[in-house]
Amino acid sequence: MDPDTFLVLGLIVAAFSVPSIMSALSDGRVPRASAITILIAGALILYAIQSQPGGYAMSQIPDVFVRVMARYVP
Repeated sequence: MDPDTFLVLGLIVAAFSVPSIMSALSDGRVPRASAITILIAGALILYAIQSQPGGYAMSQIPDVFVRVMARYVP
């Protein structure tokens, strides 16, 4: 897998964990599972940034996302 794929996976996991955090907080529970998914997402994003020579600029993220989605979605 290339760093672009890890970056997109990390962003998707982070986006899916936000509703879980909100749900746990609104129910008065501790968001343990959400915290673990945020750590996983952070690790994926950090690995992608460190693996990519020069890292990523914020303006490159939409292009990377579209490029990876185009590779896997027919």
